[in-house]
Formats: sequence, structure tokens, C-alpha cells
Amino acid sequence: MTVTPIRALTLDELRERSSEKWREYPEDVLPLFVAETDFPLAPAITAALERAVRIGDTGYVASHTPLAAAYAAFAQRRFGWTVDTARIRSTADVSMGIVEILRRVIHPGERVIVNPPIYPPFFDLVDEAGGVAERVPLRDTGEGWELDLEAIEKALADGSRAVLLCNPHNPTGSVHSAESLDALARLAERYGAAVVSDEIHAPLTQPGVVFTPFLASGDAARRIGYAVTSASKAFNLAGLKCALMIAASDDTTAVLRSLPIEVEWRTGQFGMLAAVAAFSEESDEWLDGLLTTLDENRRLLADLLERHLPGARYRMPDAGYLAWVDLTGLGWGANPAKQILRQAKVALHFGPAFGAPGAGHVRVNFGTSPEILTEAIERIARARTAIDEAVSAVRA
Repeated sequence: MTVTPIRALTLDELRERSSEKWREYPEDVLPLFVAETDFPLAPAITAALERAVRIGDTGYVASHTPLAAAYAAFAQRRFGWTVDTARIRSTADVSMGIVEILRRVIHPGERVIVNPPIYPPFFDLVDEAGGVAERVPLRDTGEGWELDLEAIEKALADGSRAVLLCNPHNPTGSVHSAESLDALARLAERYGAAVVSDEIHAPLTQPGVVFTPFLASGDAARRIGYAVTSASKAFNLAGLKCALMIAASDDTTAVLRSLPIEVEWRTGQFGMLAAVAAFSEESDEWLDGLLTTLDENRRLLADLLERHLPGARYRMPDAGYLAWVDLTGLGWGANPAKQILRQAKVALHFGPAFGAPGAGHVRVNFGTSPEILTEAIERIARARTAIDEAVSAVRA
């Protein structure tokens, strides 16, 4: 079957948006930092939202919605994962779901393992839940990144009570293997810890790469694990506020059911309607087209870096639209995105925000048009001399 790529909106069209990506910086800056994409909505989502506005379906989210069934069908089609809809609750977003679950599985002051380089809010979410982040970096194998199970076991043995997992991983785009997930679950169970798996990037796993939901990785994972996910990253719905919290055992389901009803009522009505449309079969063709576009862009970025910024190191991600690029070879210091913003007028995410392994790195959002991506890298290349001089002046 031929897949039609999804084409991004033009820069002029994107400048009409009022979201964070297009309002944080002046118009002379190309924004490739925050995780928003530049594509039109899937038609089924547009239709669902237009209908809701037309009929005034803008009230409170109902206590019974088609969301759980829609996600279960999606998970079966896309991942081969059978989800029990009775074990799903919704909330406003993945971050809120993480915090609410962590509050139930740790006591104040207990440590929660995170794996830098990691999505920066993870540190704050652990703190908000009353925990203390225990940093156990990913292991760089030379070909990719993986969980450092030996170091994780040491942290668990030393008293960490939970693991906040990112699967697929942000910012590296790594998809953890079923074997490593099962091993992580067995370690957590051995030491009486829980695992909360953020799987928001899962729908963006590239064809040919196998994504294993944490709760599908083995019996131990089902007993001690939780998944939190959303349509928001794949379908660009972050502003509509809808996420799912998923359990797979009676004990973990009881934890989700113990959450205050207000946690579920924070689900946005538009977010629920949009997510149901996103998870429907009607949106599968659009999602396949998006994956094709992202595959083209991740390869384009590799070519652009090789041609214009030799010395940059980049591994194409297996999932998502975020590239983790190592610029230490260019000598631009611990936080190169600062000088890139000043001298090249390109906004990238600051590497050190992702933890100590982020020094010298930037995160690049390639969920855009080839033209914008090309212009961004070419701007950085043209500004290379100015960046070199600015960095030297700072050091002097």
C-alpha cells in the first residue's frame, strides 16, 4: 500500500498560530525547540472538533466516554497489545498522571529513578509528587542508548522506591527492548518498587522498529507497572488536555481507582473528543503518512549535519520527531543552544536541561517542513564563525 506523506504548513501559516512554539521568540527566530509539530490536524480530529463547536458540545467531560475503548482498539492494531478498558482512567495530561500515580506509590522524600538525558520536567514531576530524583543515566553503547540495569539495581537496592521510565525515550528516541523492560520490571518487583512508564511517543515508533508497551513486557511488569500515554504528541493535541493512565493488575488498578474523581474530571472535553478521533481507524492513514514524513526528515537532518556541521554527532531516533545532537566536537561549550539562538536565530532545546549527560548537546525538533529544517541548519552553519568568536569571548 502506498503511503502519502503528510506535508507541513508553510512558515506564514504557522506564524498565525498562538501556541508556545510560535510565540516564545520573535519572528526572526526559527523555533525547533518545544515538542509541537507543524502539520495540519488529522481530518477526523478536525471533523470531531468542528462538530463539537457547531453543536455547543463544550461542557464537562462525561463520566463514561468512548476514550478507553478507542485507545484499546488502537493499542491492539498498532502494538498488538490487549488492554483491559476497565483498568484505564483519564486525566488532563501525561505529567499530571505521572504525579498522581507517584503520590500513591512513594512516601514523601523517597527516591524515584530517572534516566538522563531525560525530558526536563521529569525532575520537577518527581519533586511535585514529594519524591527525590535519583539520576541513573542511560548507557551509551556506542551504537545507541539503553537502560543501565546494573546501576538501576544498585539504586533500587539502596532504597529507591519507583522508576519513572520514558518509553520511547525523550530525547534520544530510543525504543527500549522487551527484554530490558522485562528485566527492569523484575528488578523493581524484587525490591518492592513501582514503575511508571511515560509512553506518549509510542505512536510515533517507526515501521520496522518494535515498540513494546511496558505493561506487555512480562508478568512482573503487569504486577508492578503503570503506563501513562496520550494522543497529544503524535497528533499535536497538547493544548486540549487528555491523557490515559493504564494498569494491568488488580493491585495497580486499585491504585488508579483510589485517585480522587477530580483527577479524571480534569480531562478536557475537546481533548477527549480529539483523542477518540485520533485513536480511530479513520486516522491510521494520516498517522502512517506522518511517520513517512518523519522518516524523511530524520534522514534529511543526518545529511544536513554531515554537509554543514561536520563534527556534530547524531543518531537517527527510532521513534518521535526529536533529535538528540552532540555538538561537543564543535567546541561550543556546555550549552551550545544559547549561542545558536543569539547568533543564528534558531531556537533549539538546551541540552543541559536534560541532566548532566546533556552538556554540549541540543535537542532538535524535526517535526516540520524540509524547507524549515534545511534553513535552520544552514543558518547555524552560516553563523559558525560568529558562534566560535562568541564562545571564545565568553571563555576569555
